[in-house]
This record gives sequence, C-alpha cells and structure tokens, in this order.
Amino acid sequence: MKHSIKLMVTATAIILGGLTQADAEEGMSHYEAQPSETLAEAVENFVTYNDKVQDVLARDDLSVADMEEIHQLTYTLEIALAKINEELGALPVVLEEVHLASEGDDTAGLRTVAEAYLEKAEVLDR
Repeated sequence: MKHSIKLMVTATAIILGGLTQADAEEGMSHYEAQPSETLAEAVENFVTYNDKVQDVLARDDLSVADMEEIHQLTYTLEIALAKINEELGALPVVLEEVHLASEGDDTAGLRTVAEAYLEKAEVLDR
C-alpha cells in the first residue's frame, strides 16, 4: 500500500506536469481549496482528498449532490497536484545527476547530489 501511494503520486505528478500552481488557482472561483504550501502538505492533501473522492464514488447511486461534492474536492486536489509538480518536476533530473555521479570517483559530489535528491524524495516515503 505504501509503495502504491508513492507510485501513484509520482506518476500523477509527472503525467500532469503541465499543471502549475497558477493554473490551479485560476480555476478556484467556486470553492475554497485547502492550501498546499509545502510538498509534505501537498502529498497529504492529495492522498486525503483522493480518499474522499473514492468514498463518494463508493456510494451505490451518485446523486447530483455527490457529484458536486467531488467537484468541490477537486479544487484542493488541483492545488496539491500543482505543488507536487512544482516541487518534484525536477526530481528525475536530480536523480540522473545521482546516477551519473555514482559512475565517477567523486564521492563528495555524489553525496551532495544524493542528499539533495533524497531531501525531496523523502516526502513520498509515507
């Protein structure tokens, strides 16, 4: 389960890489979204609000009110996903730097780039 969440968050952020914080906020004229100020907060909101969407979808018959509830939840999800993309969009590049540094003889350089990579990646280790 832990790894499924990590994979889902990472894959979704990469797939929707074009969504920015500004794009998400532009659509926020109808409902107030929960903020995602940090990457950790964004991941928490992403997981929590996806769970809420799943709970609504688990209902036998979806009413108009149920659909509106999902609509409202998506505002927070859009903000969270934009923050995840903003923070993790460069993660593959940093990982490649780790990969390349690991091929060389520069242990100090490797430690530096690996620490930068792990600092961002650790938030996904839920």
